[in-house]
Amino acid sequence: MRLSKKQIHARVKQDFSITYSDEKISAHGGLELFRRYFVAIDLAGRLRRAIGDVGDYGAVRLILAVIGLLLTGGRRLAHLAVVANDPLLLRLAGLTRMPSDRTVARWMAGAAQTVVEALAAVVRDLAHDAIEALALPRLTLDLDGTVLRVCGAAEGAQRGFNPHHPKDRSYYPITAHLAQTGHLLRVHNRPGNVHDSHGAIGFLRTVLVELRERFGRRHRLELRLDGAFFSRQMLEFLDGETLAYAIKVPLWKWLGVREKIAARSRWERVSDSVDGFTTTLDIAQWDRTQRVVVYRKRVFHETRKNFQLDLFSPDDGHYAYSAVATNTELGVAALWHFMAGRGAHEKTLGELKQGLAFDAIPSRDRQTNALWQQIAVLAHNLVRSFQLATGAAKRARSRKRTFDYVFQSLQTLRFTLIHQPARLVRPQGRAELRFAVTPSTRTLIERTERLLRRAA
Repeated sequence: MRLSKKQIHARVKQDFSITYSDEKISAHGGLELFRRYFVAIDLAGRLRRAIGDVGDYGAVRLILAVIGLLLTGGRRLAHLAVVANDPLLLRLAGLTRMPSDRTVARWMAGAAQTVVEALAAVVRDLAHDAIEALALPRLTLDLDGTVLRVCGAAEGAQRGFNPHHPKDRSYYPITAHLAQTGHLLRVHNRPGNVHDSHGAIGFLRTVLVELRERFGRRHRLELRLDGAFFSRQMLEFLDGETLAYAIKVPLWKWLGVREKIAARSRWERVSDSVDGFTTTLDIAQWDRTQRVVVYRKRVFHETRKNFQLDLFSPDDGHYAYSAVATNTELGVAALWHFMAGRGAHEKTLGELKQGLAFDAIPSRDRQTNALWQQIAVLAHNLVRSFQLATGAAKRARSRKRTFDYVFQSLQTLRFTLIHQPARLVRPQGRAELRFAVTPSTRTLIERTERLLRRAA
């Protein structure tokens, strides 16, 4: 049926008068679904057993309040004042009164280092629970660091490698990422002036020990690293571990990779723009022989690290070269796609920074900033596990070994589920949460509620 313009258009003749009330209305109705999921996994109990629950508000309720703030889009502790009257955020935190930002900051600054470590254990256990529930046969791990810029002065922040803001101080936390689910297994804060591989062996050892303590040898482990982690110490450490690895190889002159590229005449096709070949690299300085796969990708410009004119005629075009050291038996094409899967880790880090304020520096105190990072990562793992519990669709298998499931970004999840208007009412004395949403959103909420009842 065709509608007339009179049925479509609305006249706006004057401004509404603005008034205020104390009605129990929330702009974040979807938080109730997250609260039910938190109850189903006993999140409060896990936190209480890990860190205790002292103080007027209690450490557990303060953490839940910050998680709720991050889920709704807050990026600063000061934003607690904006949502202080939201009934569903208060309900999620188990509070009748929202703490001030100073109250939360004082608790975070006064928390012992053991609290940070205990919270890291809760982060780890959520990821391990997902592995257990999904019965994953293969676990692909990615390690990488990310720069967190500090605009002012912050304890432990140092001036490091930041090409966009070279004079600013920063933190440089290292993270361990599980490719199949997008969970983070561990995060460790570091000053910004350290190399990407600083402390990486000890960090990786901890991740592997924790996985084997929980699962034994049930899963096949794989590890992907970028060129910053390529070192003699890392390779020798990995030789003693039962896992498959692939590490980008820097094209240092003394390694001899450039000479092998120059001498190569036949390349194996990977795609229309990528070729490669397998070789054995004798590293005399390290007393080591290593399988290396070399790739060239045709580009239409000279790269900053280009040494094309030193090797070939300019008529051959321009190539970007890379190499991967591995102990796997993957072929040239399969290994290229496998290493390309590292991009999922970058996507997760971007989600952390943009969606969960991982890059926000709430205080000058190093302890507070480290605890903030752990809470942000905890919120990320909770969002991932929530989507798995509420029917995330299975993805087709990929040679990139990235996410096994279709995950929505937190921005999408906020728009479709969290930021839905709802009102707390009591018809006939019985509490009820009444949504004002479209039919499609109602279907989504009902489906999510049904799946959460099964997960409880």
